Amino acid sequence: QVVRQPIILLVLLSCFIPDTKSNNAEIGVEIGERSPPNILLLYADDLGYGDISSYNQDSKIQTPNIDRLANNGMSFTDAHSSSGVCSPSRYALLTGRYHWRKFHEHLGRYGAPVLDKIQLTLAEMLKDVGYHTALVGKWHLGWDWNAIKKNPNNNRDFASDFDWSKRIPGGPIERGGFDYYFGDDVINFPPYCWFENEGVYGQIPNDYFNQEKFKQLNQKEGSMQHNAGPMRDDWDFYAVLPTLLEKGIKYIETRDKVTPWFLFFSFPSPHLPIIPNDKFDGASDAGPYGDSVVQLDDSVGRLLHAVDAAGFTQNTLVVFTSDNGPETLTSKLAYVRATRYGHWSSGILRGAKRDLYEGGHRVPMIFKWPGIIPEGKTISALISQIDIFATVAAIVGYELTSEDAEDSYNQLPLLSGNYDEKGTRDTIIYNTNEVPINRVYAVRHKELVYITSKTGYTWITPPQTWNNEYGYRDDWHNQGQLYNLTSDVGQRRNIIPINNRYQIPPPLRPLIKQLKALLTKIRTSKSDSPRLLPMCLAKTRIMELDEVINRCKYST
Repeated sequence: QVVRQPIILLVLLSCFIPDTKSNNAEIGVEIGERSPPNILLLYADDLGYGDISSYNQDSKIQTPNIDRLANNGMSFTDAHSSSGVCSPSRYALLTGRYHWRKFHEHLGRYGAPVLDKIQLTLAEMLKDVGYHTALVGKWHLGWDWNAIKKNPNNNRDFASDFDWSKRIPGGPIERGGFDYYFGDDVINFPPYCWFENEGVYGQIPNDYFNQEKFKQLNQKEGSMQHNAGPMRDDWDFYAVLPTLLEKGIKYIETRDKVTPWFLFFSFPSPHLPIIPNDKFDGASDAGPYGDSVVQLDDSVGRLLHAVDAAGFTQNTLVVFTSDNGPETLTSKLAYVRATRYGHWSSGILRGAKRDLYEGGHRVPMIFKWPGIIPEGKTISALISQIDIFATVAAIVGYELTSEDAEDSYNQLPLLSGNYDEKGTRDTIIYNTNEVPINRVYAVRHKELVYITSKTGYTWITPPQTWNNEYGYRDDWHNQGQLYNLTSDVGQRRNIIPINNRYQIPPPLRPLIKQLKALLTKIRTSKSDSPRLLPMCLAKTRIMELDEVINRCKYST
């Protein structure tokens, strides 16, 4: 017995002390011998899973540049943003942390900063290892607007109520950790002007975007909400994407070959307002929205061409993805488009922006890095945008602490082709609802997803004509919804029988109980990254659930 005690103690220590260096240990020899790659992160806004032609053979929109990126890299078919709305997804992407650990809703007009001062961001991490970092485009994570209000207690927001000469703290430089920022913050929120770093760039706001000016905005499909506020008198919404593209290309062209760089190019489109430049009118068979996606694809092509022309291609990691699914507000936009043009922006998925169904947060995700990431490969492994943080940390050799990127999984082995297609992640927590009284969750484990609310629609429900055309029925259940995404990726068959919409049948109760327990465990824990979890406890948690899944006989 005396002899066995140190052996038992050693086993216990190995169980409860996580290996904090595991994320770095998997870096391949090929990567270790390379200089740190430049990183180009292309982030679309409200782009649906089915809008890209390489993801949807029936798409009425052709995206040759994104398709070429997919052919030269790796595409994921089960990739997810953290949320079904923009600000939370961006927060999670830049922190490697579930958004619901901090907040749920997208920021409104003059939103305060959501990133904590002590929070390590993706850009800050890269700066620490010698990168120059830049964000061009949409920010939408808040600024300290009161710092430039002449009277912070005055709720008016006319141009004269601000001192536009002052520094605006709390934005991409101070909280985001970027070296450089250029953009308009959010295309459909005031103030309507350009920002560079921490101040207004060029002409300051000297006018007001009132109802009359809103009516003069020639929106080609749908209508953005009228968000009144200060603006430049020469502000042109149609010039936003072209101007951002020009700045993004210039940034790439002016980089030297010594200092690695990170460019987060955050698109304002195809988010409302739907305003493709006139030369793209009719470029798709899906109306003005489709034309807007074609313009986005053209912009992707021009940014990639700039990388090629500057001689950066061989050592640049390119990532393309979207913050959430397609918009359905203002006259059920995506649903009407599906009926009118035969193009459903979520492709094979159910749901859209804001929804807990897959179409709300399952998004295209493509990685390209010549010589490291296999070309033309499609992967079905479960992956989250949260995982980009730990993956990049592994690439650049940054050792994350227990306070950093708490929910991020290192997916480098999967990207480099040295891991089976199951990947390292088997669980994700979904949460997309902005309305406080109805904040609901879903838990995804392997092929199963359990939605805790009676339906996965959180804001807009589809018209019955769409349901009929796409084969959906009213399958709500008071105890939630359960789907097998391997056999039913479109979520047409709720496994919980709806002949009794208020009771879960006995054979399913152990499974639902375990899924709820897993959801509670992750929500109440400080982290969900495998590098921070005691390995034996993490495995036990999953083994118990898998045993119930295997034992439970459910009908699909």
